[in-house]
Amino acid sequence: MSEATVEIERAGPQDAGELMTVQRAAYVAEAQLYGDPFIPPLVESVEQFRKVLTGDAVVLKAVLDGRLVGGVRAQFSDHTCLVGRLVVVPDLQGQGIGGRLLGALEAEVGGRADSCVLFTGHLSEANLRLYRRLGYSETHRERVAAHLTLVHMRKPLVPAGTA
Repeated sequence: MSEATVEIERAGPQDAGELMTVQRAAYVAEAQLYGDPFIPPLVESVEQFRKVLTGDAVVLKAVLDGRLVGGVRAQFSDHTCLVGRLVVVPDLQGQGIGGRLLGALEAEVGGRADSCVLFTGHLSEANLRLYRRLGYSETHRERVAAHLTLVHMRKPLVPAGTA
């Protein structure tokens, strides 16, 4: 896959169904890893996702040769960007699309946020490697169930013009 052919752009309400399909495909492996088919990304409805797309969240999509292959969303709390639902279709995971999506999101929110925060499950080694490689540091762990501990991570954003 040539990275040059992956386009990262803003998603809109018209992308809700396709993004939900990608999200569900991407999170099936997570659900299997933790033995929980009811994780939030798998039970979120298209209507709930459409609300996110029409609200003040930033939602980006990755498109490869006309195919929607990934997405990421962000909401804001004061000057912090809350990153969520970084997804890539299973057949293209590990190809750099997730890193490109996250980098594009960080660039997009740089003027509104001084840092990005996210979380993933403690068994999600590929996610943890990706986030660490992209400059995220673990801030704390939160046990939310017998089978799941969330690893919270943060990355400070460099203000434009100061790099």
